[in-house]
Amino acid sequence: MAEYETILTERVGNVLKITLNRPERLNAASIPLAEELGAVFYDLGDARAVLITGAGKGFCSGADLAARGEQSAIQQKGGSHRALQNYYNPLITQILRCPVPVVTAVNGAAAGVGCSIALAGDFVLAGKSAYFLQAFVNIGLVPDGGSTWLLARAIGRARATRMMMLGEKIGAEQAEDWGLIYKAVADEALMDEAMALATRLSEGPTVSYSTMKANIQTALDGTLSQVLLAEAEGQRVAGASEDAAEGGMAFLQKRKAEFKGK
Repeated sequence: MAEYETILTERVGNVLKITLNRPERLNAASIPLAEELGAVFYDLGDARAVLITGAGKGFCSGADLAARGEQSAIQQKGGSHRALQNYYNPLITQILRCPVPVVTAVNGAAAGVGCSIALAGDFVLAGKSAYFLQAFVNIGLVPDGGSTWLLARAIGRARATRMMMLGEKIGAEQAEDWGLIYKAVADEALMDEAMALATRLSEGPTVSYSTMKANIQTALDGTLSQVLLAEAEGQRVAGASEDAAEGGMAFLQKRKAEFKGK
C-alpha cells in the first residue's frame, strides 16, 4: 500500500479501509487530504469494497483552508471556487461514481465538505454521538461539495432547507429517522458493524453492484425512459458476468453463491 501524509490505508480481505488521519484538526479536509483521497479512489486495485472513517474524535470537520498556507490562497479572489473545482468537487464525484460499494463510518462531526464525503457513501453508518452539520450560513457562505444535491434528494426540500439555512446539528439517530443515513449504532459498535457490512459487500457480485450504483444515479437525474434503458443495458452487462453464472448455478443447486467479483 502507498504511504500518505493525511490518510491511512489498510487492506482487510477484499475491503480497502481508508482513515482520514488529521485527528488534531478533527480530520479537516485540507487540499492535500483531498488530493490523497482522490488518488486512492483513482486506483483501488482489486478492492471490492471501500470503508471510510476518521481518526480520533471526528469524521471530518470540513475543509481546512488554513493548512499549509492554503488560507491566503483561498482568500484570493475566486480562491474558494478554484479549490472546489480543482479538488473537492472531483473528489465527491469520484466517491459517488466509485465502481465498488462505499461504506462510511461517521465517528463524531461530519461538517461542511466532511458531511458531503460521509453522505457520498452508499451506506452511511454513524455512531450515536455523531452529527451532521451544514454551518456555512453562520459565516455567510453556502453549502458546497455537493451537499445541496445530496441533502435535497435524501431528505427533501424542507429538511434540506432546515439544515442549510438554520445551520443546526442533526444527530445520528435523527439522521436515521429522516432517511439521511443507513443506520445509527452505538459508538463502541460502529467500526465492527461498518467493517462487517463492508466485508459482506466485498463478497458480493461486484459487477452487479457497480451497475446498480450507476442506475441509481440515472434514476436521480433522468427520466423513466432513460432508467428503463439503463436497466436493460445493466442487465445485459451483469448477465454476462461470471458472478451471474455462479449465482444461477447456486440457485439451482440450492447452495450459497460464491461470488468472485468478475
